[in-house]
Amino acid sequence: MNMNGEAIVLKDIWFHYNGTPILEEVNLVVKEHDFLAIIGPNGGGKSTLLKVILGLIKPSRGTVTVFGETPRKARKLIGYVPQYSLIDLNFPISVWEVVLMGCLSHIGLLKRYDEDDKEKALDALKIVDMFDYKDRQIGSLSGGQRQRVFIARALAADPKLLLLDEPAAGVDIIRQEEFYELLEKLKEKMAIVIVSHDISAVSVHVDKIACLNRKLYYHNSKELLPEDLEAAYQYPIDLIAHGIPHRVLKKH
Repeated sequence: MNMNGEAIVLKDIWFHYNGTPILEEVNLVVKEHDFLAIIGPNGGGKSTLLKVILGLIKPSRGTVTVFGETPRKARKLIGYVPQYSLIDLNFPISVWEVVLMGCLSHIGLLKRYDEDDKEKALDALKIVDMFDYKDRQIGSLSGGQRQRVFIARALAADPKLLLLDEPAAGVDIIRQEEFYELLEKLKEKMAIVIVSHDISAVSVHVDKIACLNRKLYYHNSKELLPEDLEAAYQYPIDLIAHGIPHRVLKKH
């Protein structure tokens, strides 16, 4: 574990795709119990940044460390909830089996789950209040329930860092509130980075906000300057700010 309490350190990160810059000079430090939201327009590089942190793609330039290690070495410390699950909702797989899959990063594809793995999966289901649904087929659940199951799958790996890519998409307002309340509890045990397009929702619940559109605008707080948002979204502030709590736009 990094003795400086740093979960993620990104230094001068650039990423190009077919010669086009997707990320430009991104610098970011996330502490061990931070609850950070990364907002920004579609196509601004948010999902790409998560993949860089996960080590799924290598930056064109710059360095990435996760708990003081390379992303590949630190992968067992990372839980990830992708934007779209690859699970076929018609496939006859139970909630319990989906959550157990979160242990695969530890045991490998060809090994069997042991009692410790099963206990972690049960604990994860209890944390997200889905234990009573463990024998249900995954496709029979509502969108909000499935999202809790996918979070439980990530938690089964006992992560110290949880990355979530648009996790509340398609979830109704009431379930969104419950979802963010769950994340607020989880931050006591881990760092959380959530990618979202819903500025008004995340600004109420998270501790810190960054804005990304190739370049990252971040002040290590919940505050974003009007000029940061205008630069990132390339729209006048009165259009961007609709529904954003005023404190997020505090002027220094």
